Amino acid sequence: MTTQTKPIEAYSLPTPNGQKVHIMLEELGVPWNYHRIDIGKGEQFTPEFLAISPNNKIPAIVDPEGPDGQPISIFESGAILKYLGLKFGQFYPTDPRQQVKVDEWLFWQVGGFGPMLGQNNHFNVYAPEKLPYAQKRYSDETHRLFRVLNIQLAGKEYITGEYSIADIASIGWAQSWERYGITQAEYPNVVTWIERLAARPAVERGLAWGKDVPQRSLADDKEAQKILFNQR
Repeated sequence: MTTQTKPIEAYSLPTPNGQKVHIMLEELGVPWNYHRIDIGKGEQFTPEFLAISPNNKIPAIVDPEGPDGQPISIFESGAILKYLGLKFGQFYPTDPRQQVKVDEWLFWQVGGFGPMLGQNNHFNVYAPEKLPYAQKRYSDETHRLFRVLNIQLAGKEYITGEYSIADIASIGWAQSWERYGITQAEYPNVVTWIERLAARPAVERGLAWGKDVPQRSLADDKEAQKILFNQR
């Protein structure tokens, strides 16, 4: 098993995407350092951060012990999870068929589940004017995606059968199901799965990481909204 002597540097926040990396690092039990990037103040646009995350989004990591022994930086949460899973041989299968299954659900999360729930939240919480079509559009898509996940979890403890980066990628987004008007009766498999994951000590620590710093309420912070929204 690969060992890590130097800490992995994680540039992040306790958001659903940041929590993926926090959980993974906690599950692996490797040394790591947390660097808080205050996106409400525009810290994601500094040259230092853009050098490792050119899309100016968190999370990003720097592994000082990369594949050739030299440092490597990685942005995009799905890419980070897959890199760490491959490097440490944990939470990512070695069987090619199982790898395909995990990849499918990892990409399902980063390409659909996260972005659609994010748009739901944006139009229902942050939009300066209420747009019924947009609100219904993303509410409907949120329910559709929860239904897809609920069906996939039928008869399974984890998304692809065994605990993997597919679960780690999705839990941060799924745990806020009540915010989206989801009821336990609609998607009981999802709620049970959330409870099962939340009982894992590493998941509990990963979800809580960084929350000791008071979080800015973006719904009320107009200056932060100018930084975060409507960029061109």
